[in-house]
Amino acid sequence: MNTESIGTPCLLIDRDRLSTNLAAMQGKADANRVELRPHTKTHKSIALARNQLELGASGIAVAKVGEAEIYAAAGITDIRIAYVTIGAEKYERIVDLMEKARISFCVDTIEGAMGASAFFSARDLTVEVLVEVDVGYGRCGVKWNSTEGVEFFKSVSELSGLKIIGILTHAGHSYDGPQTETESKEEALIRVSNEERDRILAFASALSEAGLIKPDNRFEISIGSTPSVRHFENREENGFKITEIRPGNYVFNDRIQVGLEVATWQECALTVLTTVISRHRDADGSEKLFLDAGRKVFTADLSNMMDGYGSLLYNARTMEPLPHARFTRLSEEHGWVHVHGGATLSVGDRVRVVPNHACVVVNTQRNLYVVHEDEIVETWTVDTQSQVM
Repeated sequence: MNTESIGTPCLLIDRDRLSTNLAAMQGKADANRVELRPHTKTHKSIALARNQLELGASGIAVAKVGEAEIYAAAGITDIRIAYVTIGAEKYERIVDLMEKARISFCVDTIEGAMGASAFFSARDLTVEVLVEVDVGYGRCGVKWNSTEGVEFFKSVSELSGLKIIGILTHAGHSYDGPQTETESKEEALIRVSNEERDRILAFASALSEAGLIKPDNRFEISIGSTPSVRHFENREENGFKITEIRPGNYVFNDRIQVGLEVATWQECALTVLTTVISRHRDADGSEKLFLDAGRKVFTADLSNMMDGYGSLLYNARTMEPLPHARFTRLSEEHGWVHVHGGATLSVGDRVRVVPNHACVVVNTQRNLYVVHEDEIVETWTVDTQSQVM
């Protein structure tokens, strides 16, 4: 079936680029002797998660209990909720999940840990948890260099109903790019990658010095975002090494990754197929094109490295961007494209767009169309959309 036979807007996944991305990340994990536990919030697809597991992934990461339920029902048996999980309603569902799969989740406050302890110990159950560590992003997690973090770990280790199996972090600040005028994009990625690795290993060393853990392959040290693993190299500190990486976006990549110099256009496997529905000339001779996909497809996420909401492609096979076209604005159902000097696209033409943020775009759709050139070879369901809690 040809892509001309499907309606727009829709998402196309280039089969060959996807396969290359999957193999490359599994190869990086193998070379560094770490487990790859991909975060499935990017693709939200059971079919793609199975592909990752078949290539060697140790399990999957999710952000929501509802996502874990869908993957467990599909037969996936090692699921990490890489998220601070709070509340009896979610814990009750985790109890059911524990009958189907190995389940773990994150804690980072004594209130949250005590609530989980009370719930699971009252049922004579022990659940696996990881202490979330903040290595610089400033979101959730105990500070990597604080005595309070060590004390928190000790307190949680003494609670019934919980078994600490490791520590986990997410270097979300890897998306910030260079911090000075002289720092290059590559230097920024290397800096954050090293910070993520070195700071969580320093926290593990502090736990060891406090007599709370010993260097042991069974103690998990989990890191990773797509930008921060770009230059990841494992190393040992006081007997500890990174044991797991959790990138997600790498499966597709997107315009943000290109802007950060994490990926090239040729490594972007996901595009949005859209139709030009209107075209108008401005007084200055430039033209506006209007696409049939707006904020409800592309979302309002911006890149701090590139302007606009996506890149229109002149040639989808070579991934060459359309010259002079700037994706300048979104309304709910329209994408506004400004073309300096006149457009080569006409009303009714179809065009592929590399979105800024693939993870969010996938969440707006029901299907992913896997293509080889212009032929649809598979259709995958988007199984875990945002309404799954």
